[in-house]
Order: sequence, then structure tokens, then C-alpha cells
Amino acid sequence: MSTENTFPAATILGYPRIGPGRELKKAVEAYWAGRLDEAGLQSAADQLQDRTVARLVELGLDRGDSSIPADFALYDQVLDATAALGALPARFADLVNEDGSVDTAGYFTLARGDGDRAPLELTKWFDTNYHFLVPEIGPGTTFASVAHRLTATIRRQRERGAVLRPVLVGPVTYLLLAKAEDGAPAGFDPLTRINDAVAAYAGILASLAEAGAEWVQLDEPGLVGDRGGELAAPGGLVERVYRQLVGTPGRPALLVTTGYGTAGDPGKPGQALAVLAAAGVEAVHADLVRGSRPSAEALQALGSTRLVAGVVDGRNVWRNDLRLSLGVLEDLQEQTGTAVTTATSTSLQHVPHDVQAETALPEHLPAWLAFADQKVREAVVLARGLAEGRPAVAAELQNAEEALNHRARFDGVVVDSVRTRTGGLTEEAFTRGPAERRAAVQQERLGLPLLPTTTIGSFPQTGEVRSARAAVRSGSISHAEYEQFLRQEIANVVRLQEGLGLDVLVHGEPERNDMVQYFAENFDGFAATEQGWVQSYGSRCTRPSILWGDVSRPQAFTVPWISFAQSLTERPLKGMLTGPVTILAWSFVRDDQPLGETANQVALALRDEIADLEAAGIAIVQVDEPALRELLPLRSADHQAYLDWSVRAFRLATAGAADGTQIHTHLCYSEFGEVISAIDGLDADVTSIEAARSRLEVVADLAGFGYSRGIGPGVYDIHSPRVPSEQEIAGLIDTALAALPAQQLWINPDCGLKTRGYDETVLSLRNLVAATRTARESARVLKEEQALART
Repeated sequence: MSTENTFPAATILGYPRIGPGRELKKAVEAYWAGRLDEAGLQSAADQLQDRTVARLVELGLDRGDSSIPADFALYDQVLDATAALGALPARFADLVNEDGSVDTAGYFTLARGDGDRAPLELTKWFDTNYHFLVPEIGPGTTFASVAHRLTATIRRQRERGAVLRPVLVGPVTYLLLAKAEDGAPAGFDPLTRINDAVAAYAGILASLAEAGAEWVQLDEPGLVGDRGGELAAPGGLVERVYRQLVGTPGRPALLVTTGYGTAGDPGKPGQALAVLAAAGVEAVHADLVRGSRPSAEALQALGSTRLVAGVVDGRNVWRNDLRLSLGVLEDLQEQTGTAVTTATSTSLQHVPHDVQAETALPEHLPAWLAFADQKVREAVVLARGLAEGRPAVAAELQNAEEALNHRARFDGVVVDSVRTRTGGLTEEAFTRGPAERRAAVQQERLGLPLLPTTTIGSFPQTGEVRSARAAVRSGSISHAEYEQFLRQEIANVVRLQEGLGLDVLVHGEPERNDMVQYFAENFDGFAATEQGWVQSYGSRCTRPSILWGDVSRPQAFTVPWISFAQSLTERPLKGMLTGPVTILAWSFVRDDQPLGETANQVALALRDEIADLEAAGIAIVQVDEPALRELLPLRSADHQAYLDWSVRAFRLATAGAADGTQIHTHLCYSEFGEVISAIDGLDADVTSIEAARSRLEVVADLAGFGYSRGIGPGVYDIHSPRVPSEQEIAGLIDTALAALPAQQLWINPDCGLKTRGYDETVLSLRNLVAATRTARESARVLKEEQALART
């Protein structure tokens, strides 16, 4: 170990890496487009790192004591771990250099694929809206110690006078997150490769020490899941792994973090931390926002191991109750009998950079908020109060208390009419008629063929669309001119879909900047940011809105656009809404009442919009819930309570629809096997699901469950620029038909097409339609069609 067992008084677990002006996004996309070479990309990344370090020092962290984390991934932190371990699937073997490393071009190939080679699968990072690239591990996967990019960063920053703390996904979590590589034996568990992975991690620790790292942060949020209790029990795998790593000669000191909940056995809070301490780890982190406070027994067992207390919320934007947090820290320090470090509960990658960048928020709101920069200051203030006493931070404590009191009293936080409506709900409001009756009425109304084709909703948001939106905001074009532009864009999208031969059309959503923000801007109780960008995956960013008060819908807002689009075609066209759970998941939601209550408020606002769409003659309404799985608690014991209120919120939004109105929903990028009963409980007439990257794994789960309503497993992966061939899509359709009857199946992409370009979109959809026509001519489908006609 290269340093004494000391740790800074304040730290954060990570910081937004995309840049306050999305500098990294722009550089990476310029590199992909060929407008920037590798040296230019590295220069842009270095400049952003330097500005980040300087900003964190300005906010109160020390550039020389390892309080600043080095978590500067170009795309994804899990992909960084895969690259640092050289743990590439066999199909990418040609990307591996002689020393086991992968270069920048290869790194992005893993993320985006090339030619007929599919990229690594994307899925949700725990219960957040961040997506990571899933490692693929098999019995023959090679592990190496090739963290060249990270060691170069540490060395470069050391030369600039900054001693940073490198961050890596820990070995246990890395393998828990992995899937078995194609061709692995049935039932293969990637965690069986832990010894080889640990040997590679030990080599990485040695190389980081040589580069000048004094501390290394290993993130082990996998311990907050169901397997955490077993793995982190005394004498279990976690203890064995970390005893091995602690024994690495010349290594840096280790901080092991456990964000996103309570690590280990939830009935024994803090035991996992004590196990890590027993293994010799120098510092352990506890999430004290979503997780439980360690027991007194566990705290005593830490001994000389430093407790890093995550009392500043890394996942939401509300201002910290500094008095309350300081009291928690004082209690912990008294019980441990040694200094405690103040920290964030998770990395700050889940929140925007700086409230001060916002100029258009409602006047009352900024004082209630803390984005990443404000959270760094909160950690620093709390550390100073802990070290020097409350009088040293009296002004900060008073200011925070006044802001919290102002928020609690403000008009709009509680609206009597909204509370009366939710309080008067009866069971009838959550229930539609029988699915079989609805299906018959809808088929008679719509007259759709077997294997109907559609898309998920959005079409490419071109530079022209974005420019028009910017122009109306700046006043350079009038609202009338902007609306005429949107009508023409919608007309073009409708004509394109008709020309491609799609069966159910969409209007393309050119009027929507974001599928949640658009609704937030039309609902009371929300506020939208200007610069509140948060990384979703890779270079993709979202701007979560802020849900601060009771929610209602002043007037219909999707109806005019959907009605105009439907007037242009005889084919059915979907009304497009975002569901209540997704609106909550992709917003920063008030923390002063249960989520279920807030979800019902949003659901009633959506119910009103559906009623107006029906009145306008719209026959199909899609209520997207891509985040349904995302909010699922990490412990299975907590699943049912969440699923109860989330499913009921969806049903509250949709149950007012008539039998002849076909309700669709869409789910994406999650492990759906865990929530099939909830998907069934939504009672949607048609559900489209992301499935292309997983090669339609979900259809077997659906068939085994006995799912009986319409289902559209995605056959075109829109998160990659690849154009799937007609043959590739046909193979996926055949996979679906082998598991489910044709009369249940819809054919569609994985997700909306907003982020794609028109050339690739048109080619891909043309192949999708052609593959569907071929499938309709197959003996299996013809036989089913004939049987359906006889009935």
C-alpha cells in the first residue's frame, strides 16, 4: 500500500462526465462522424478533465488528497472495465491488441457494433435511467490488466499537480452484471470466473500505484441486490475477493463503495461494510439516502477502516437538509470513535451540473435545488461542520432550513382540487372490459392484417427540426411559421410511412423536444430546465424535468397534432403519450410524498388526454412505459409493493378508454422476465418490447407465462447505426413465430427513431416491411390466417 490509512474529510463518488456544455458528447460524435481524429478526441477529453478538476477544487475539494474521483469514461464505466480487463467476447477477438488491450476505435465498436456484428447489449444501471453495456463472459474469456487509459489519466493529472482517485467497477459487481457469452454452457454463471478477474484487478491496482494513485475506488453496488446477502456474509466470496486484492504488493489504498441501497443482508445493515473492513479494506462507503444506517455493532466492527457516509443524495436535485445530515454524521462519528468522511450517496452522474446555469426556472424553484456543483458544496460544508462544530457552518445551516420551509409552504405544492380527485378514486377507475371482447371490437374497427407493422412513435429529429425549434425560441420565426413547419414535417412522415407500407402510422413527434419534457411543459406542477443535461447512455443525454408540485392538465395538447396527422391518411394512426411511471422515472420527482400518490396525479392528467383523443376519433393510443422495469426495487422482497402502485397508475390512465380504442404500451432496455406478471397486469391491448440486441430472449418468457394479448418484440435495434438486413429481421420474426401465434405478434423496431438519421431509418424500415411480407406468406402464418377467417 502506497499511503497511510487516511482519507479526505469530504468527497464525491463521481461527477457528471458529459460536460456542462455537453463537450464530451460533441467530441465523441465528431469522432464517429470523422470530423475529429483520435488525437483531437483525446485532446477534447483532456481539456474537459482539466476543467472538471479545476471546478471541483473551486467547489472545495482538494486536488492533492485523492478527494477528486477520476471517472472520465468516454462512453460507459462498465465498458471501461471491460476494456481495462481485456474481457472481450469472441466475436470481437480481432479488436484485441497483443497485450490484451483494445484501442479507441475498438472501444467504440464494442459499444456500437459494425457491419453484421452486434454491439454489447444495453440495459439499465440498477434502478436508474442510465444504461450500461453488458459484459459477456464465458468459460474461455481472457482477462488481462490493461487499464492504459485510466493509468494515463492518473499519470497526466499527477504531472499537473492533482492526485486523483481512479474509479473502477468492482470485480464482484462486474461479474454480477455480466451475461453468459453466446456458446457458454447452459446455466453458466460469469461469477465463476471471479479468481481470474481478481488476478487482473490486482494487476490494474499495481499499474495505478505505479502511475501515482494513492487511493483507488472500487464500486460494488451489486451488493445491494438479492445476492448481496449471501456474497457479503462473513467468510463469503466478497471477503475472499478483497483479502486477495488487499494482498496485492505495493497497491494503493482501497475505497469500496456500495451505492443504490443497503449492501449485503438488509436485515443486518452494515454487516457487508464490516466484512470489507475485516478483509483489510481501508475505507468503505454506505449509501445513507436509499440505504439503511449501519448498526452500532457493524460500526464498532469497522475498527480503523474509514467510514465514508453517503448523506448527500446523488440521484435527485432537492436541497439537502443540512441540520439533519450533520446530526447523522455526528452520531456515526461518535459510534465509530474515529473520523467519518462526508460523501454523496452515489456518483453525481445522475444529476445536472449546476443550478446557476438555469435562467428560466420559476422564481421560487432554484433555492430548493442542488445540482452536482451544489451537492459538492453541501458535502464540503457538512465535513467542515463535522470537523469544526456547528457554529462554523451556522449560516449555511440557517439558509438551507429557510429554503426547506419555503418549499413546504409554497402555493402549488398542495392543490386541493387535485387531492380531492385522487382521494375519491374507486376500483372502477382502474378496470377495463374483458380483453377478448376488446380485441374483437378493435379488429372489426381497424381491420389489421396478421403481423401488423408499426413504429414506436418518433421519427428522426433532423437538424432542420432542431433549428426550427431554436428559431421559434429566439423569436427569429413566429409561432405560426413554426406550426406550419411542423405540419409539413408531419405530412412528410405520414407519406413516408405510407410509401414504406407500414400498417399503423405515427405522426413522428417533431413538436416534442423530449418524451417527458413535452408533457412536463403542458402539465401544472412541473418545471423544465435549459441546461440540466444528464447522460443516459454513451453520448445520449436527457434533460429531466422537475416535478415540484401537485400535477394536473390545464388543456388538451397532443390532440391537435394527432388529429391533423390522422386527417392525412386512411390508415390508423396512433396517439402518443408517455406513461405515468416513465414521467416519474425520467423526472426529478418531489420527495415529500409517496411515489404512488404522485403517479396517480400524473395518471389522471393522462386519462383526460386519452378521453380527448377518443373524442377526436383516434382509434389507437400508445402510452409508453419504457421505465416500468427501471424503478423496480433492487430487492425482490420490495418488488410487489412497487408493482402494485405502478401498474395501477398505468391502468388509471388507460381504463377510461372504450373497448374499441386499442391501447398500446412500449417497454425498453430491461430484463423483462422479472416483470412479466406486471406487464400482463398493465392490461394493454398491445405491448411492444425492446428485444433485438438480446435476440428476442423475451418471447420464450412470454410464451412460458402464457401471455395472450398483442406483443411486438423489437426486431430492429435503433440504438446502433447498423442497418439490419431483411434476412436478419426475418430470422428474428421466425424466432417470435416459433414461440407465439401470429395473431398475437406485431412487427416493430425496438424503440423510437428520434436519434437515427433518415437514410438508415428508411433502409431499415424497408427491410422490416419486406421481411414481414415474407413471413406472412409462410405456411405457418397462412394456416393461422385461414383458421382465423373460419372463426
